[in-house]
Amino acid sequence: MGKSTSEKSMGYMTLTGFGNLIKLLPTGTVFLFQFFNPVLTNNGKCHVSNKYLSGALIGFCGLSCFFSSFTDSYTGTDGITHYGIATFKGIWPTTSSGSVNTSSYKIRPGDFVQALFSLIVFGVVSLLDSNTVDCFYPSFESNQKALLMALPPAIGAISSAVFVLFPNTRHGIGYPPSSSKSSNDS
Repeated sequence: MGKSTSEKSMGYMTLTGFGNLIKLLPTGTVFLFQFFNPVLTNNGKCHVSNKYLSGALIGFCGLSCFFSSFTDSYTGTDGITHYGIATFKGIWPTTSSGSVNTSSYKIRPGDFVQALFSLIVFGVVSLLDSNTVDCFYPSFESNQKALLMALPPAIGAISSAVFVLFPNTRHGIGYPPSSSKSSNDS
């Protein structure tokens, strides 16, 4: 027996929310963290220097997640994808933009919401990584670890709801470009 229309639309909405959640974190930043975190935390067996290095990695990657919310791309009249940083006046730098209206790429309030939740989601992902937990707070009891297991789905649900309210229309560095019309919509 086939699925009802409401079940299909609920599944579609779930996948859309999950897709928006995945889009929130820059792939390169997450890869960088996953690659260096075991090395810098000494697989969870930290010394003081490991804690500082791991903290610096988490801070750098968090800033990268925040910053990427303000990058965007457009296809110039030359047919090449150009990347820049969204500002209050438009996208910067605007070299070789030709007749493309780069002022339509201004910073919007949703960009700050996206940046904040990007930082929150990365914080949850990085601070609940097993190596990070073993390094920074190794004495967690089993009931505290249960809380750590419940936190990511809760943050994911809240973030998904926020991303539905404030959809991300930017195609920043590392994201595939789309037509300039879809990038301009708010």
